[in-house]
Amino acid sequence: MHFQHSADIWRDFPELVPAAIFARGITADVSLDDRLAHFGEVAAKRLATASEGELPEIQAWRRTFSRMGLKPTQYRCASESLLRRFRKEGALPRLHPLIDLCNAVSIAYAIPVAVFDLARISEYVEVRYAAGDETYVTFGGDTEHPAPGEVIFADAAGKAHARRWTNRQSGLSAIRDTTTDILIVAEALHGSAREDVESLTATLSSELIALWPATPEYVLLRPSTPRFEFTP
Repeated sequence: MHFQHSADIWRDFPELVPAAIFARGITADVSLDDRLAHFGEVAAKRLATASEGELPEIQAWRRTFSRMGLKPTQYRCASESLLRRFRKEGALPRLHPLIDLCNAVSIAYAIPVAVFDLARISEYVEVRYAAGDETYVTFGGDTEHPAPGEVIFADAAGKAHARRWTNRQSGLSAIRDTTTDILIVAEALHGSAREDVESLTATLSSELIALWPATPEYVLLRPSTPRFEFTP
């Protein structure tokens, strides 16, 4: 399998800094309360001096959404949505240990982190512009078709595993109790994106090793090396 961004995405967003992690051996029976508390404290400290919309990581995604023709306060990147909820409620909902970990790291870095169950993905994941005939399954089970030109995460079967780039993932490839092999993607476009995404990826990989019998493989991607290949 492989993960990549299309040449069109690299052309249109040259400031993009993505990273991908592959790991196997994930289970739903680990405890990570202390780790979640730590990342929550990091996020709370940042939010004590600025709202999520003032953070450079979020501002960069808002500019990107505007360039895509989306209202950035109507369609928010995943990390902004999580930070808003965390600021209002003081905590995030607990769903699955892996999702909880990725969400906690996402708010600590203010960078969107997507995680996919590879058993639900056909051959590859590519971030690209939609043709308009792809299918997207909501968490409620409804089927949608992304508009032509929308940035999606697509596989070889024409399934859209995320819509509006970092706005919303699909229920089809969501992590569940039976998940074992996973792909994690982090993407940023702000000024210190490379250093921050590298730190996020190293942190998340270390957490995976500490919590599960996993040996993660990860890479920072760039236009000259846009593809991450791995074997589930």
